[in-house]
Amino acid sequence: MYRYDDFDQQILNDRVTQYRDQMARHLAGELSADDLRPLRLQNGLYIQRHGPMHRIAVPYGMLAACQLRKLAEVSRRYDRGYGHFTTRHNMQFHWPKFEETPEILADLASVQMHAIQTSGNCVRNTTTDHFAGVAPDERTDPRPYCEVIRQWSTFHPEFAFLPRKFKIAVNAAAEDRAVIRAHDVGLEIVRNDAGEWGVQVLVGGGLGRTPVLGKVVREFLPRRHLLSYLDAVLRVYNRYGRRDNAFKARIKILVNALGVEEFTRQVEAEWLHLKDGPTTLTDEEFERIAADFAPPPYEALPDEDLSYTAHIQEDKAFANWVKRCVHGHKVAGYAALTLSLKKTGVPPGDISAEQMEVVADLADRYSFGEVRVSHEQNVILADVKKRDLYEVWKIARFNGMATPNIGLLTDMICCPGGDLCSLANARSMPIAEAVQNRFDDLDYLHDIGEISVNISGCMNSCGHHHVAAIGILGVDKNGEEWYQITLGGQQGNNATIGKVIGPSFYAVEVPDVIEALIKVYLEQRTPEERFIDTVQRIGAEPFKERAYAGRDKRKTAVADSEERKVANA
Repeated sequence: MYRYDDFDQQILNDRVTQYRDQMARHLAGELSADDLRPLRLQNGLYIQRHGPMHRIAVPYGMLAACQLRKLAEVSRRYDRGYGHFTTRHNMQFHWPKFEETPEILADLASVQMHAIQTSGNCVRNTTTDHFAGVAPDERTDPRPYCEVIRQWSTFHPEFAFLPRKFKIAVNAAAEDRAVIRAHDVGLEIVRNDAGEWGVQVLVGGGLGRTPVLGKVVREFLPRRHLLSYLDAVLRVYNRYGRRDNAFKARIKILVNALGVEEFTRQVEAEWLHLKDGPTTLTDEEFERIAADFAPPPYEALPDEDLSYTAHIQEDKAFANWVKRCVHGHKVAGYAALTLSLKKTGVPPGDISAEQMEVVADLADRYSFGEVRVSHEQNVILADVKKRDLYEVWKIARFNGMATPNIGLLTDMICCPGGDLCSLANARSMPIAEAVQNRFDDLDYLHDIGEISVNISGCMNSCGHHHVAAIGILGVDKNGEEWYQITLGGQQGNNATIGKVIGPSFYAVEVPDVIEALIKVYLEQRTPEERFIDTVQRIGAEPFKERAYAGRDKRKTAVADSEERKVANA
């Protein structure tokens, strides 16, 4: 993984000093909250429902074991002993003290970590495939591209105060595991007929209040022009993006208003002034950065390991885990594995300090000291020998990270919601727990098969509900929490935005509605179909009818429950 040089570290140390000084001025009453706000936001410090929230950057989802141990230490010293991984790979601490945040940043800087540009209207953390560098279907490693973009975008003087936040995702595999079509800019790394590496550029994707998939503005852009073309895209956005309405300020609104042809024309015109300029990415510079992502010292191993195969045959629990949590690897004898952070009763994406230390130890012992974070809010060890998988599984299971549910219904993406976030209309985590409890049967989950259920507490869609087979969105109705259901969304190469099935539901109805939708699928599916396949084949109407069929009965039950609460108060 990328290691900071002296220049990188000096920039980071200077930012910590600047932040500490400005925070001290603010606490002394010399700097107003409004004046501090831009700086604290670009250092990841939000003010949320119960106080500060500090978001820590995890560039393109990669952590060294020592960095994860530092996050564990910070969570104990300054927070409540846990952290929350987000859909942009980052970690959030939800209970720090405002005045201690400079010390958090100083501690993180000691292991080449920071919170720079994790908030504010700037270029945010670039995301990519959590199996980058090891995926069998990968064309090339996307991480050097992500690192190039990180270095280009950090403290970029033109793009520190954009009309709105700006997110970039990169994919280099046959299957898109980075949801590039749902980003402001999506980059698909490809090779042309001449064998030259470059990118297909998509612009104008995003979820939130106006969900839309990105549109291709360049079928092939040579790699050397990557940064100058991004400059051109952002200049057009910075110049013409709306600043009068935060809900209409994302680049997707501008692309839609201009039309993709006119937007592309303006970008190309701007690019003429930048092409072949100082930001040209030379092969030498790219290879210098790519050298930090050279493969680790793999052993020469047979593709199959006899002890691993024997454990699968002898231990059903291990075999179930392998089926859902162990993934292919481009090197013989190795596998990538997902440690699930979706155990029933635990908010999706939460990880305790103790678990962080366990994962760091596993990484050091079994996976070259490296950890990955997925946008699905799980943790990955990317380079584990097959012969070691049984031992890793036993340790992970003992520490609550071996639930064999990856890709299944309880592997939900979930934002913190109204329990913590001041923007949320409704709570997300209690809904996730209620659904987890309803489907807390591994045999049933495996029978249902692959399905995505994502939950957002508001229209900002931090839980990616729009691209889930079943999406759950919290909405406010006269001060009450209700939940809207979308159906038919999906990630991947055939990314689709789900559609709302009808009026929203009470919180207590949500598990019943999910179960009703699942029953339609189980009744209607053909042997080879996933949930999303059945939805696409028969349409949403049968699911909608079943979801609302028992609504009157559920409403009566809710009313009776509320009356009993009043009577017992």
